[in-house]
Amino acid sequence: MPVSEYAQVSRREAGAEETAAANRSWWDAEAGEYYAEHGTFLGDTEFVWGPEGWREDELGLLGDVSGRRVLEIGAGAGQCARWVAAAGGQVVATDLSAGMVRQGLDLNQTLTPPARAVPFAQCDAVALPFGDASFDTVFTAYGAVPFVADTAVLMREVARVLRPGGRFVFSTTHPFRWAFPDDPGARGLTMTQSYFDRTPYVEADSDGEATYVEHHRTIGDRIREVVGAGLVLVDLVEPEWPERNEQTWGGWSPLRGGYFPGTAIFVCTRA
Repeated sequence: MPVSEYAQVSRREAGAEETAAANRSWWDAEAGEYYAEHGTFLGDTEFVWGPEGWREDELGLLGDVSGRRVLEIGAGAGQCARWVAAAGGQVVATDLSAGMVRQGLDLNQTLTPPARAVPFAQCDAVALPFGDASFDTVFTAYGAVPFVADTAVLMREVARVLRPGGRFVFSTTHPFRWAFPDDPGARGLTMTQSYFDRTPYVEADSDGEATYVEHHRTIGDRIREVVGAGLVLVDLVEPEWPERNEQTWGGWSPLRGGYFPGTAIFVCTRA
């Protein structure tokens, strides 16, 4: 949760329109700075599932993508989508933020070979501009899911564009972490609020207008949304913090990663 120096931080209700407007504006403004800060860790053509640093070529959660039609939602600058393209997938990267799409298109221009460049579309993950059963695989690595007010709608939209038997894999902040302060140090090891408190996290400007919003769901909530969309949960990965990663990313750190998971990765198929 990236707290601005000037933000008013609270836990309050935030609906779909307010959430989308706030997050679109925030990522538009922060796209360049976010890439400058995290680009080295993420790589331009790598597929990193979360702050722990585990990569798709290690975990193999998407399966074989060669020759498959693949959609990334909440793609940011499209690093993961480029990995898919290099692995032979026919991939499209999408993001709510025009700033992130521009960052991705700028990166496309720097790539060698050019085949690692990927097409982008700016769109909301709850209203995808694609036909039914258009894709074999849909995925997102920390994109879209925590930034959508009604993720049950998102799950149904993903199921709509997936072909029968297709795979949806998404990573997001582990729900357990919401009960702890977003602090990478010792303070972040002490539970301070209820795991069952689903009130959104909101940063606002001096007028009280939301500038950044994240939404919390429990593990049970996530599973019910998946099942309710007609998807089948086939795996839930809680990656441990690897010894090789000594970096801190916001509230994620080697200290906290040694005690409880910071990321949850849901692997689903369409029935």
